[in-house]
Amino acid sequence: MRPSVDVATHVSAELSAFIETMVNDPDREEPPTLQEVRAALQESGIGEAGEAEMHPQDRTSMLAEIAGLIEEYGGEKLAIEFVVAKASESLSRIIEAAMDDVSLPEEPTLGAVREAMVSGLTARLVGDGIIDPDEDDTLLAEIDELIRRYGTDAVAETLIRFE
Repeated sequence: MRPSVDVATHVSAELSAFIETMVNDPDREEPPTLQEVRAALQESGIGEAGEAEMHPQDRTSMLAEIAGLIEEYGGEKLAIEFVVAKASESLSRIIEAAMDDVSLPEEPTLGAVREAMVSGLTARLVGDGIIDPDEDDTLLAEIDELIRRYGTDAVAETLIRFE
């Protein structure tokens, strides 16, 4: 049995975004596999077109990248596992506030951030006007999903969205 590895961290942002559009396609009945992603890339021509625009020092084309993933993980592997997850802008603000909170560890985990959220951190940020009051339930659902995917002990800082 292979050790558990977050394979999404080994995927380029471009390929992750392409996979995410396929995963979120409302017309799809089944989640796409890596093989289906490769077929969609070939049909769209993005793989070849993107290669012409890439700097030589950048990663190889998305087609070469998906071929490598298929070789390593198999064509039937669900593509959703290769979508890079990042916190929303609001959750990123909460994580940053948790990192600045002296009562929390220097590198708070997702579990510690969630606990801080239900213990008043979100309410404080709403009161300060940093977070929209309507987002409270959504933010809890979002951090719960990140915890489900990465575990309570995952360092929250790695999921901050920088835009």
